[in-house]
Amino acid sequence: MAAKFMQIMLTPAVQAAQERYFGKHQSVAQAPERDPFTDDEAAFIAARDSFYMATTNPDGWPYIQHRGGPAGFLKVLGPHLLGFADFKGNRQMLTTGHLDLNDRVALFLMDYPNRDRLKILGHARVLNAREHPDIAAQLSPSPELADKIERLFLIETVSFDWNCPQYITPRFTAEEWQSMASGEPSV
Repeated sequence: MAAKFMQIMLTPAVQAAQERYFGKHQSVAQAPERDPFTDDEAAFIAARDSFYMATTNPDGWPYIQHRGGPAGFLKVLGPHLLGFADFKGNRQMLTTGHLDLNDRVALFLMDYPNRDRLKILGHARVLNAREHPDIAAQLSPSPELADKIERLFLIETVSFDWNCPQYITPRFTAEEWQSMASGEPSV
């Protein structure tokens, strides 16, 4: 576990709940300003074909949106930087609008077959892809999709946390099932 994540999340209210239910509370006295991704996080992120991203509206209501694409569409651009290309969707612009007022995001990445999950905290900004063609080219998941990119999300990460596998139900994609049935490794 990265120390900064728990330092951020162990608020006085959380510590009071821990005291109430367990008779003691956790605390993190020393944590770096930000926790950098290691090779383990970078490999995990590169293998994902989806994740969930949470923002909040001005009234404090959370909004969670699923993002999906080819494996690796969420790109590690540095030890504290993630990015992905955004394509035409339902045109609600909820996440984009929320980020105009509060740049904080939480990402939730799952690997159901291996029962792994990674939570990431950061500050996101949205760029118009037409105004940043070099970044759009870098974040495009494939050359044939480059012309369909509308927005670019850049996330300055603060910290992350690997969660325990307890209670994660293994789930498999159709491709993974076919691979298991045929005895061939999945691509």
